[in-house]
Amino acid sequence: MSDEWVRLEVADGVGLVTLDRKPVNALNREMRRQLVATFDAISEREDVRCAVLTGTGSVFCAGADLKDRPNPDVAGDFLEHNRITRETGNAIRECAKPVIAAINGAALGAGFGLAAACDILYASENATVGMPEINVGLAGGASMLKTLFGRSTLRRMFFTGQRLSAHDLLKRNVIEDVVAEKDLLPVTMALAREIASKAPLAIAYAKRAANMVDLMPQRDAYRFEQEFTVALSKTEDAREARMAFLEKRAPVFKGR
Repeated sequence: MSDEWVRLEVADGVGLVTLDRKPVNALNREMRRQLVATFDAISEREDVRCAVLTGTGSVFCAGADLKDRPNPDVAGDFLEHNRITRETGNAIRECAKPVIAAINGAALGAGFGLAAACDILYASENATVGMPEINVGLAGGASMLKTLFGRSTLRRMFFTGQRLSAHDLLKRNVIEDVVAEKDLLPVTMALAREIASKAPLAIAYAKRAANMVDLMPQRDAYRFEQEFTVALSKTEDAREARMAFLEKRAPVFKGR
């Protein structure tokens, strides 16, 4: 039996995913596999409509475990290592449900990549982020930085390993808010419950649309979204949402 380094707790339609590999939640291959399995399960679980990702203690994730490097003498080990490294972030980005990052402390390297893969980001006052690979003779993460920062900031962080504080992120409109450490989970869980209260099919389509429009010209992206709107308009949940609005009551969604 491997250690359980990724915990999933489900309540009120929200899946709380907690990184729990003390002391700093560093990612080794087995922990990455657990993360992929957890978010793949969230995609298919009907009792989860939104997820929150956070870490234990005062560190979100310190990045890759440098003691768990690929063995150059084993054929294919680097390729397998790189494959699971890529899929860790992809499992979050491609999760069928929205994922909120509750960055409770340092998020560095691959740990910052996990946060960048989430849909919505909040941070505690003690949070810092960075891509320090350059400081250990490596280079990686520019593709993650590109989703959050402009050209100059990306290169400054990538070339120097410089960290930014939670307030730096807020100033750059990278995160939604900076909150006290004790308030981080209550704030993010409340937002997750609000999202979970929406029509499940609409949220699933909205997540897919948000991911796709990042990659498409505006004209094509809007056409893509319109097709989703047409499909959703024919669902039972859409009819229920309209009736609930007209009747001034809470909707009861069935996910169809």
